[in-house]
Amino acid sequence: MVMKSVAMFTLYLAPFAVILTGVLPAWATLLCWVLMGLGMAGVGMSVMHDANHGAYSRYPWINNLMGRTIYLLGGSRFTWKIQHNILHHTYTNIYGLDEDIHDKPILRLSPHGRLGFLHRYQHVYGFLLYGLATLGWTINKDFKQLIRYNKVGLTVSSGGDPTIEMIKLIASKAGYYLVLMGLPLWLSGYSFGWILLGFLIMHFTSGLVLTTIFQLAHLVEDMDHPQPEDGVIANGWAIHQLQTTSNFARKNKILSWYVGGLNYQIEHHLFHNICHIHYDKIAPIVRDTAREYGIEYHEMETFWQAVGSHWRVLRQIGQNSLAA
Repeated sequence: MVMKSVAMFTLYLAPFAVILTGVLPAWATLLCWVLMGLGMAGVGMSVMHDANHGAYSRYPWINNLMGRTIYLLGGSRFTWKIQHNILHHTYTNIYGLDEDIHDKPILRLSPHGRLGFLHRYQHVYGFLLYGLATLGWTINKDFKQLIRYNKVGLTVSSGGDPTIEMIKLIASKAGYYLVLMGLPLWLSGYSFGWILLGFLIMHFTSGLVLTTIFQLAHLVEDMDHPQPEDGVIANGWAIHQLQTTSNFARKNKILSWYVGGLNYQIEHHLFHNICHIHYDKIAPIVRDTAREYGIEYHEMETFWQAVGSHWRVLRQIGQNSLAA
């Protein structure tokens, strides 16, 4: 994990250091911003994600430290842990509770969501919108979430003070933009237009990578989308995770390394407090146990099979033809 962390931070920060020197022609810095986007996604998947699950290290202080790397990505640790650790991991694929499948302005990610005219075309434009995900995250998503969590009491129940968390959020966003936009403007000599373009390219790259990887876990074919009327699902938590989660490309070592084991989503959802480097050893045990009890273990052989399946599900949900 140490070497992987060094590699991911290098991929994210080394191109930024080159940009700050101003030695490249402006057009060439765009490649640096692309590399930063790949590094940003890599840090998020391989370092921050494990750390904020308490799975990066056996030492809590290291998890706390590495979990705070989310601020380098423009996010909020507090709201992320509520959305991801509490809501997504507990209520996976349950519309109205799992915020990963909340209605987006022109994206419908659940067969139970509101259906609009444009949704029938979302399989055409969906992946382009994925590229906007982390940019929205840095601008307004965290603020909307914190306000919502304040209203429903999740902020307090999660150990936070609404006022203090808002102050911390504003400060972290200001710091992020001062570093990522302000430093290049101050030191590099590039114009605001080139820096803004590069910044947007970085976020499009990271947003496309991150969102696609996470969508392949739950929004593919044969996934359940339960919506119990009485608020109680029919199965226990572990079975629910198996019915709403899918693995992909487990044999692809390079992909597994880069995405922080997020292609082993079944194992991650069942054992989210275990570091992802162990998932390849856990997976055969989970698969065999599931089959022993007659529970389907969902997985796809390749990354592109999973992408194709997700594309078809986007189309089916958008055209209201996916059975819930």
